[in-house]
Amino acid sequence: MKIAVLGTGGGARAHIARLHELGHEVVVGTRDPQATLARTEPDMMGNPPFGQWVADHPGVELRTFGDAAAEGELVISGIDGINAVAALTAIADRLAGKTLVDYAVPFVYNPDIEHPWPTPWGVMPTFDPCDSDSLGEQIQRALPDTKVVKGFVTQEQTTVVDPQAVAGGDHTMFIAGDHADAKQAVTALLRSYGWTDILDLGGIVSARGMEMYAHLHSAIGFALGFGSPFGIKVMR
Repeated sequence: MKIAVLGTGGGARAHIARLHELGHEVVVGTRDPQATLARTEPDMMGNPPFGQWVADHPGVELRTFGDAAAEGELVISGIDGINAVAALTAIADRLAGKTLVDYAVPFVYNPDIEHPWPTPWGVMPTFDPCDSDSLGEQIQRALPDTKVVKGFVTQEQTTVVDPQAVAGGDHTMFIAGDHADAKQAVTALLRSYGWTDILDLGGIVSARGMEMYAHLHSAIGFALGFGSPFGIKVMR
């Protein structure tokens, strides 16, 4: 299958490498391919420049967001939450009729709030939207002709593509969306990654809980030691 991955950060790179390993044809989307390849400094998370990384992954093609989306049979969006709706709306015609997996969290960084949550790298972001809406729902409303699935969001992407890294793979992955066939396609991809416990939470409205879980995910990560892989299991 030809799969488009939109984004070049650490999470996107995890999917790109794993998909390539599984034999898929991978095309990568970025805002400005020339600017992305010209960068010589690590990104905000300390990842090496994408041009340096992609040199070690021959066969990966870099396109604009729109061109990559047009080529992909399935699209994985790693666009950061604050920019996702605008970036995806701009290429809505290229995404029409396709399944789009969104794993972004709608973080607002450096919030000016009364009771900040200090973390090792500054104040914990807040969510916008929160409670009465979600980024997943906003994307689906903005792209009515696209089948949006919220998924991968309750895990670090390095664990999404390698679930066996935690408890031999015995933990739970969640998906949500309004289109059964799209969720079946995403479930098949997750099974190819190695997931055996995939829980469908229903419609895209369930993206609210999945996105807001990010705060608990962070708290668990801090407790275990930042960078320690972990998962959660729904016992039933």
